Amino acid sequence: MAALAALLATPMAHAVPSFARQTGMTCEACHTVYPELNHFGRMFKANGYTLDNLKQVRGITAKKDEMLSLADLPPLSAMIQVSYTQLAKPLPDGTGAPGHSQSGTVDFPQQFSIFYAGKIAPHVGAFLQITYGNDSGTIGIDNTDIRYANNFIFENDKSLVYGLTINNNPTVQDLWNSTPAFGFPYAGTNAGVSPIAGTQIDGTLAQDVAGISAYAMWNEQLYAELGVYRSAKQGAVNPVSGAAGPLDGTTSNVLRSSAPYFRLAYEYNWGRNSLEVGTYGATFKLYPGGGTTTAPALLSGPFNEFRDVAEDFQYQFIADEHVFSLTGTRIHENMNLDASYAAGASANSRDTLTTTRVNANYYYQRKYGGTLAHFATTGSIDNVLYPAPVAPGVVTSANGSPETTGWVGELNYVPWLNMKLSLQYTHFGKFNGASTNYDGFNRNASANDTTYLLFWLVY
Repeated sequence: MAALAALLATPMAHAVPSFARQTGMTCEACHTVYPELNHFGRMFKANGYTLDNLKQVRGITAKKDEMLSLADLPPLSAMIQVSYTQLAKPLPDGTGAPGHSQSGTVDFPQQFSIFYAGKIAPHVGAFLQITYGNDSGTIGIDNTDIRYANNFIFENDKSLVYGLTINNNPTVQDLWNSTPAFGFPYAGTNAGVSPIAGTQIDGTLAQDVAGISAYAMWNEQLYAELGVYRSAKQGAVNPVSGAAGPLDGTTSNVLRSSAPYFRLAYEYNWGRNSLEVGTYGATFKLYPGGGTTTAPALLSGPFNEFRDVAEDFQYQFIADEHVFSLTGTRIHENMNLDASYAAGASANSRDTLTTTRVNANYYYQRKYGGTLAHFATTGSIDNVLYPAPVAPGVVTSANGSPETTGWVGELNYVPWLNMKLSLQYTHFGKFNGASTNYDGFNRNASANDTTYLLFWLVY
């Protein structure tokens, strides 16, 4: 179906009720089960979140050009997550004294968000999230994607959707749930133990950068995007001026220049099936900063370079009673660590890191479902970049390896389309380089196994 005709017939998108209020459609029009998008949801997002079914306050010139289009109802939504996390074995006490911390954590809330999600003006829409997180205890900007979009329908019924996106997290603008920002797990504990290493494009720079991309999608199948990112630090203050900028050598991990980003994907739909294969990546040149001698200024000096290239796929089968998805991604990062190596912060001047994730999920009547996922991170051995602790540190590596592997199993109950109860279990086969005694203080990988119970409500 042609993009414009489809969108006019049945609008919808991301994972918040303000889109449902804007379009008059229920969540399943755009989602398998939120937040995973179906083909229609992806097209709604590509078209800038702008299709609506609400009475508008309009301004029109004498030539009948539209100057204003405001909905009577602002596209606002709220989300709350309440959770309980249990580690298989408790962590050492943070004081360094004998004993252990509590092994269970109640997060009430874990996260509370307000969304502006929907049309702003003709051809302009946004997904903007403001979040309180209990781990930081602060309120701040979260995932943001502001778009301009337009389209052409050709005489042969082929379509071209094109636009611009301004966003603050590489891959948050992506249309598929195989890329990091909106990939599985869609929610996770902030009270668990995370591995020592991760690629830059895999959420490391989320809300730390701002970028602009131009994109186009031909005939709802072939998608291409090119963009650049710059540092957009939150809470960073210049020590000389006392103002919010400019950034200097006291600030950690500042982009040396614009970081190029690319995305290419192809989606094929037949019957109730959909298959996407694609690639994405970026190059980030970062000053380590933090007041070290590696970056006395941000106009010169050594820097670290991270080249991330990834492949991804997503298969969906969507029927009335049964919904099945299979997604995966592999991210390979080449690291040129000239700055860290010169400062003695890495043992090697060149390292690599590779992350692979594959997950399958199934829902019956969009109410009862489950997911099984495998994850693996491998990379160069670097005893300085991934150091061993001098005291029980838990997120350390006795052998300098970042290798981490494991499985995630999740059971979901969705009594209503905007409410989800999840029970998630994460098992680590290896953690930071080993299965046993990975930290040098007799902690095993399985000690970090995590049980996570989540109540998730969006309204």
